[in-house]
Amino acid sequence: MTTQRLHIGVLLPTRGVLLRGERPPQADLVLRVAERAEELGLDSVWVGDSLTSKPRLDPLVALAAVAARTERVGLGTAVLLGALYQPVLLARTAASVDLLSKGRLTLAMGVGGAFTPDQQQEWAHAGVPRTQRAGRLEEVVQIMKRLWTEEVVTFQGRHFTLDNVRLEPRPYRPKDIPIWLNCHYRTDSDAQLERVVRLGDGFIAITDQPPEYAQVVQQVRGRAQEAGRDGDSLARAFYMTVNLNADPEAAWREADAFIRAYYGVNFWAETWGPFGRPEAVAQRMREYAQAGAQHLIVRFASLDPLGQLETFAREVLPIFRQERLSGEAYH
Repeated sequence: MTTQRLHIGVLLPTRGVLLRGERPPQADLVLRVAERAEELGLDSVWVGDSLTSKPRLDPLVALAAVAARTERVGLGTAVLLGALYQPVLLARTAASVDLLSKGRLTLAMGVGGAFTPDQQQEWAHAGVPRTQRAGRLEEVVQIMKRLWTEEVVTFQGRHFTLDNVRLEPRPYRPKDIPIWLNCHYRTDSDAQLERVVRLGDGFIAITDQPPEYAQVVQQVRGRAQEAGRDGDSLARAFYMTVNLNADPEAAWREADAFIRAYYGVNFWAETWGPFGRPEAVAQRMREYAQAGAQHLIVRFASLDPLGQLETFAREVLPIFRQERLSGEAYH
């Protein structure tokens, strides 16, 4: 099996700047984290999405600002709630960000949750029946890919209808913007697997343990082969949440408080982490890479993302850089 370098990115604090309680929120912290990530040689920076249940800066507006302040680092959404958006408007905005960044954008997209009352109300606020999330997401992806690559698009779906639509601007790259779709071991896995293989350029998971993630990788490869696609051509990403501290108990307390503030509840408690010593974080990252991840997106469960990023760069990244130099790679 071909080995390749592990790509490492960090989540930008588009929600964290609101959780810090400053008035007005210090939104420039998002840009400073992005600039520092690029200076430190990370591969990518990412932003999450939510409308009202987990308030934050608009994801694509934030990435447009980051594009203007950086030159090399990849830009992505992890994950964009595609069903919230009208596809023509979203396609234009994404293409604009891709142009501004000279082809650095990746859209990782998901169906989105409706687990809590706030999440359920979020869909109502957007005028989207939550039972239509998956179907709308699929049509959004189909429409955007066609708008980016075809001269004129006519589309008749269950949720959206287009009649002779021509989109400008187009993305920077000759092909369309890469779209990765959420795919997890634990939830609705059959439908997610089918969606990735039919519509995606890759997949992203957030809740799986390394052995579970390895199973998803194998399932995606198998489904792709059945569909006549090369499973290894699909990008494989995992989004992990960590807190770095020499004192594991202090790390847990800070991370737990952050997650509860972020979501309103600490569900999936056993799937987050690790919280604590940098060696433990590096080991978990290695386990996901060995399970098949090509891209790791790290969220710091802390209101001090710059401090966490500096610790990460000082005590975690050198481990992986040394492994690259020694010839060890992951697949």
